[in-house]
Amino acid sequence: MDERRESVQKRAHRYQPRNADRGRILYNVSMEPRSFGMTDLLLGQIDRAIKVLSAPARARRGAPEQPCEDGALTDAERKESARLMRVNHAGEVSAQGLYQGQALTARDPDVAAAMQSAAADETDHLAWCESRLRELNGRTSLLNPLWYAGSFTIGALAGALGDRASLGFIGETERQVETHLRDHIARLPAADLRSRAILEQMKHDENLHGEKAISMGGAPLPLPLRVAMRLTARLMTRGSYWA
Repeated sequence: MDERRESVQKRAHRYQPRNADRGRILYNVSMEPRSFGMTDLLLGQIDRAIKVLSAPARARRGAPEQPCEDGALTDAERKESARLMRVNHAGEVSAQGLYQGQALTARDPDVAAAMQSAAADETDHLAWCESRLRELNGRTSLLNPLWYAGSFTIGALAGALGDRASLGFIGETERQVETHLRDHIARLPAADLRSRAILEQMKHDENLHGEKAISMGGAPLPLPLRVAMRLTARLMTRGSYWA
């Protein structure tokens, strides 16, 4: 009986499809992870840019809770709040470009991951500012494509200089942004509690981003570069305030 069973098994093995092993090999090859080239990465960045500039941002976190009492704002105060929040929205558009550019050219995977994580926080800020602008009957800056493209280019160049320089650039950027937010919080109308709460949370997040960049090995930037960054930020701030 055992001899008959063994004979049947041998005949069954003999009639298996000849390409069974080949199909199994092809299946295993197709399951290997795909490596993305620079063209794939650039196309992904173009897709992200289009989403940032044209699609409503979606926050992972809810906006800081504060009662919306815009009826207490005068027309002049509402316009001032809208202009200030437009500037901050443009700053968050720039931050998206900056972080995505640096993530593209970062050499250390941990640094690239940190850039992507910070960009996700900046997406929350972007969504909060957009929502607040709608509440104030304001609009986003017409110059946002320019801010994004310029920041992306600067970020990619900073990343190409090496991770320490890139992280140092982030540390200095966040320090200057924190100073800028502190100024805007002071300039907001006293009755605009909702905008103030948003900017306070943004300032807290930016401080954490800067500290993390320095803790990961960010190198201090030379004084001329820090001055150039302040002048560039001033151009963006004034341009977005009016346009």
